[in-house]
Amino acid sequence: MTDQTDPTAIPVPEGPSDIIETDYEVGQDNITAQLGPFGLDIHNPVFVISGLAIVAFVFLTLAFQNDIEPVFSGLRVWLTSSLDWFFIGAANVFVLLCLVLIVTPYGSVRIGGPDATPNYSYTGWLAMLFAAGMGIGLMFFGVSEPISHYSSAIAGTTLEEGARTDWAPLGAAADNQEEAIRLGMAATIFHWGLHPWAIYAIVALSLAIFTYNKGLPLTIRSIFYPIFGERVWGWTGHIIDVLAVFATLFGLATSLGFGAEQANAGLEFLFGIPVTDTSKVVLILAITAVALVSVLMGLDGGVKRLSEANMVLALLLLLFVIFVGPTGAILSGFLSNLWAYAEYLPALSNPVGREDANFSQGWTSFYWAWWISWSPFVGMFIARVSRGRTVREFIICVLLIPSLVSVLWMTSFGGTAIYQIVNDGYTAVQESALELKLFSMLAALPLAQVTSFIGIVLVIVFFVTSSDSGSLVIDTITAGGKVNAPVSQRVFWCIFEGLVAIALLLGGGLVALQAMAVSTGFPFAVLLLLACWSIVKGLASEPRK
Repeated sequence: MTDQTDPTAIPVPEGPSDIIETDYEVGQDNITAQLGPFGLDIHNPVFVISGLAIVAFVFLTLAFQNDIEPVFSGLRVWLTSSLDWFFIGAANVFVLLCLVLIVTPYGSVRIGGPDATPNYSYTGWLAMLFAAGMGIGLMFFGVSEPISHYSSAIAGTTLEEGARTDWAPLGAAADNQEEAIRLGMAATIFHWGLHPWAIYAIVALSLAIFTYNKGLPLTIRSIFYPIFGERVWGWTGHIIDVLAVFATLFGLATSLGFGAEQANAGLEFLFGIPVTDTSKVVLILAITAVALVSVLMGLDGGVKRLSEANMVLALLLLLFVIFVGPTGAILSGFLSNLWAYAEYLPALSNPVGREDANFSQGWTSFYWAWWISWSPFVGMFIARVSRGRTVREFIICVLLIPSLVSVLWMTSFGGTAIYQIVNDGYTAVQESALELKLFSMLAALPLAQVTSFIGIVLVIVFFVTSSDSGSLVIDTITAGGKVNAPVSQRVFWCIFEGLVAIALLLGGGLVALQAMAVSTGFPFAVLLLLACWSIVKGLASEPRK
């Protein structure tokens, strides 16, 4: 093994390496990080290729922003319309594999080996699972998505018999208002329930097993050792890690773009600050600067404290909406929405023969590509905090607990907004732009100024923690799995995450952000399908009770 006193060595977790039949020391030496200019802990060539490509992308997008906008728009439409069946089918595979692992003997394998014990209590672990995968998305879509699906479904009830609308989930399947509400909530939960968390679970479980049980570095290429063998330390592995960097960076940029849009809309709503490209750029620069401070403070001093504070604020806002809003409708809706989700799940997850092209392509395909592009980021974080759990325990908690919290969030925020429309005749929330719907919903409740300000703070802090954590993950990948690379390298990635978000917003707005998330999500989805086979092979060689 590499000498652990060497400051440039990659720390290797303790654990058996029975799957590795070749000389592991050779493989590890091939990906050992090297000190480069400015003290960067460079894993050559992954850092060099990724860094130069991102710098070039930012420069070209900003230089030709008027010419490149139609390119982004066309790319997004082509990918989601041509590959909708692939994204939907791949996500189904991930869910099915997770369910199979729960009920098979592989579920008894313990992450870290038979004698490993958890590093975190159940409460702390479950809180981190939820905080890792969601954030800006729940703030942006918590109100806007249920209303969007409900509105398109209720519009379908007014069509002539036999007519269809491809905007509505399942092609205007609702016959009345009550059914439109159920369908709208079921479609929303579909996008925030089992499927996205199964994507995260596959990446996280694969990284955890191959890192803590097999002794491989904490980087994406390690997942594919059972398939490619020693080639993962060469160009095959370099390409895998570069794709992971691109997927993570553009997935983060998409989330940061949504956050900037919503924060700017909220600032206009409260303080009259105009929604302009200049305002968004200034906002991204300011928040990136705060993220840099968090990076310099370190993981425990920065992102950990911000995450804890943000979780408290999110919980308080959730409880406020539940108790001040239509409490009875929210509590009863939680169970009825779960039942509607189960009822519509087979049809919503069907990859072929759909009559709802705008929904299945514009919403579902984009979402699955976005979750897949986020998966290296979220998966690596979940893997790092899940040592000591059994595979069965891990999958059940990663799939079910965050999914149930997402259902409660969507039911509380989206359900309250729909209740305002149906029962109170409050149409402002329905007529508002997507990024304003949260603030329009809160405006009809008491203490609107206070809760709207809290909403802005939540978006901004989620922005900061995502940027900080994302730079840590990308840094780990480009350093060949080393978790303690120099701070200057994380600063580099933190700055360019913000610059990529700015470049995409100026070069095409949210459409450009979505286009890059989908375009990087597609090749990484192919890798994740290979990872499904790899994780089965890895678990097959593990001791289990």
